[in-house]
Amino acid sequence: MEGYGLTETSPVVAVNRYEESGRGFGTVGPLIEGVEVKIAEDGEILTRGPNVMMGYYKRPDLTAEVIQDEWFSTGDIGTLTENNFLKITDRKKELFKTSGGKYVAPLPIENKLKESPFIEQVMLVGADRKFVSALMVPSFPNLFDWCRKNGITETSHEEVIRNPKVIDLYKELVESFNKFFNHVEQVKKFELLPNEWSVDTGEMTPKLSLKRKVVIEKYRDAIERIYS
Repeated sequence: MEGYGLTETSPVVAVNRYEESGRGFGTVGPLIEGVEVKIAEDGEILTRGPNVMMGYYKRPDLTAEVIQDEWFSTGDIGTLTENNFLKITDRKKELFKTSGGKYVAPLPIENKLKESPFIEQVMLVGADRKFVSALMVPSFPNLFDWCRKNGITETSHEEVIRNPKVIDLYKELVESFNKFFNHVEQVKKFELLPNEWSVDTGEMTPKLSLKRKVVIEKYRDAIERIYS
C-alpha cells in the first residue's frame, strides 16, 4: 500500500487505501483530504494544505526557495491520473534538459528498457545535447545464450559487444522500446559496456542507486563517441 510525503508535509500527501476505489497500483494513491497538488511546467509536484510546514527553523532563505504562494516544491517529478491518483516518476535532480530546451526524466525510460532480458543496466545521457542516448550493460548470461543459438563464438565481454550481430540485436531492442516514448525521449544512439556497475567499482550507492556523475566521468570517452 504505497504512500507519499515528506517531513515538510507532516508527512503525508497521498496514500493508497484498503478499499478498492481508493487503491491504484503503480501510484501512491489519492490525496489526503484538505491537501492540494498541482504539477509544474517541468513536471515537479507542488503541494499545499494545512500539512505543509511553516518553514525551516531560522532559515528564511531556504524556506523562500521551496515555498512560493503557499505551494511547496517537493523536488519530485510526477503526474496526476484522471481519477486524481498521484504517480511519482523521478527526482527533479535527475532531470536533464536537451540542447533544444526539452526536459527528459530518465528513470521511467531506463526502467522500461530494463524490462528486456538482454539489458542489465542502463543510463540515459543527453544533457545539453541534441538527442538522448544510452550507456547499456548487457545481461551477459542471456546474451551469451543468444550468441550460442546464433553461431557467435566470442567468449569475452569486450569481444561480444563489438560483434555486428550483437549490435544489431540491441538496435532492434532499442527501436522496439522507443515506441513507448515521445520523440524527445527516444534513444537515438547507445554504447554497450563490458563491465557491470557496482558499489565496489564506484558507480552505485549502497542503496544501489546510480551515481550518474561518476558514470558520466568514467565513460566520458564512450559518450564522446556517441556524439562525435
